[in-house]
Amino acid sequence: MSLEPAFPTIDRSSNSDADAAALKYSQGRLLSLRNYRYSWWVHWRELADFFLPRRYRWIITPNMQSRGSPINQHILDSTGVICARNLASGLVSGKSSPTRPWFKLRVGKIDSTLTSPVSLWLAECERILYLIFAESNFYNSIAQFYYDLVIFGTATQLIFEDFENVINCINPCAGEYYIDIDGKYRPTIFYREFTMTIGAVVDEFGLASCSEPVRNAYNLPDGSGRAREIIVAHSIEPNDDGNAEKFGFSPKLAFRELFWEWGGSASPQSTNSLAPQHFLRRKGYHERPNITGRWDLVSNDPYGRSPGMDALPDQKQLQLESKRKAQAIDKMVNPPLVADVQLKNQPTSLLPGGMTYVQGYTTSGKPGIASIYDTKFPIQEITEDLNEVRQRLSKTFFNDVLMTASQYETRSNVTAIEWDMRKSESLVALGPALERIDHEVLGPVLDRVFGIASRAGILPPAPPEIQGQAINVEYVSMLQQAQQAAASAGIERVLQLAGGLLPAKEDIMDNIDSDYALDKYSELLNNDPKIIRSPEAVAQIRQQRAEQVAAAQQAEQVKAMAEAGKNLGSIELGGGNVASALAGGIAP
Repeated sequence: MSLEPAFPTIDRSSNSDADAAALKYSQGRLLSLRNYRYSWWVHWRELADFFLPRRYRWIITPNMQSRGSPINQHILDSTGVICARNLASGLVSGKSSPTRPWFKLRVGKIDSTLTSPVSLWLAECERILYLIFAESNFYNSIAQFYYDLVIFGTATQLIFEDFENVINCINPCAGEYYIDIDGKYRPTIFYREFTMTIGAVVDEFGLASCSEPVRNAYNLPDGSGRAREIIVAHSIEPNDDGNAEKFGFSPKLAFRELFWEWGGSASPQSTNSLAPQHFLRRKGYHERPNITGRWDLVSNDPYGRSPGMDALPDQKQLQLESKRKAQAIDKMVNPPLVADVQLKNQPTSLLPGGMTYVQGYTTSGKPGIASIYDTKFPIQEITEDLNEVRQRLSKTFFNDVLMTASQYETRSNVTAIEWDMRKSESLVALGPALERIDHEVLGPVLDRVFGIASRAGILPPAPPEIQGQAINVEYVSMLQQAQQAAASAGIERVLQLAGGLLPAKEDIMDNIDSDYALDKYSELLNNDPKIIRSPEAVAQIRQQRAEQVAAAQQAEQVKAMAEAGKNLGSIELGGGNVASALAGGIAP
């Protein structure tokens, strides 16, 4: 983010030539992105069936009447769902917690913890940004974002300006949107198809912008048409491809956005829809409003891989074995029966403690009274295998990383070094994903919200000395601190080793810059920078201490010389003393 002056967002009125060109381009690109996404689309459906059934749209169809029916028929054991939820919740509290600071602003080496005018301005900007996040729906949206991310490997959040809460966040679900990358492999291109009621379309885009069928349905006297749904298409992409003016955009805007009616219920997702495709709105942005994050990537794929993809086989096995275990228990409790044909018309009791009498039963060598059935199944073995599958799911979703303390038996002899090693080892696997979240998600989020707040006049004017300079972001979330604290263990071990060798080698500390080590250690622990004095202040204190020591030494020397003179003057020499003899010029 930078402090350069921003141009106002432009929402131009439509014209037929620009509309036609924009619609032709956008529809063609949406169809090509749909073809490329097909394999991911199928995989997402399977992931949704077993982990998150209500965050996926198989087909974008308006006026569906079965939307609220049960759709989690594949899930019998919710362990995988719980493990995924734990990882998503851990990311919320660990990366962007609503109750703890998770970012700081910095200009060069100046941050918000100092007392300069720039620091005070940074602190006020941080306070306002945190307030915007808290007052809007950002934290609810980012929680859903992380849940989508750990299941599907790709998640998208749209951040738009809002008059009441400054920002409004939207989470398109998997199956609605299409992603593409730019030349730097950044997921900057966003297309989607979604359903809106006619009442919502008119409320958002205005009655005059809608097609004639939509206006007619909206104006029905009984109001029934307003509840009908249509498919709306939406695109956001960079505005630097030379088509800005051709599509009716200002070239000063970095991103462009289009909305258009894609089709109605008669022929959904079709280029030959009975409902005419109609341009709804164009708008431009200075920052990218579509925030797309990927968990892990392969080459130049626009969509990411996820822990949910790794855990899918275990989740399937867990459901199948849970079903088999339930069937085995059911057969033990209420098993299928076989009986002699002579009992067909005889009363039979299968109640607990009931008795059934069979003629000639003892002649077959059986006891007089016996259980009517005795069926055994390997319930214990199935249970043990299910527990192994549950443990694998927990590890696949990094639950052991986020809950390190609860993974080990409590012992009284656990040392701090052992704990640091365990913690640092557990964070190694999660580290790349956390770095990607910083780069692809939180950075663009802060850039977008800062730009919106700046143009709205909410942020205070920047001090003149930093006008035009870039603002850097430092992440101070709990997971970030945990990673840094793990890195600080190396410094601590070096200092402990040097301290242990100090009795045997007195000059061992000459190898260590203790001032820098202490400063770096405090920085990794995310302590307040004011705890460590600046090098200039330390040099001044040391100089004053040296001067005081030198003055004390000089005073001691003067005192020692005075004492020596006093002692020397008390020595008698020939009925007198040395002092009087010297005063009289007599040599001793």
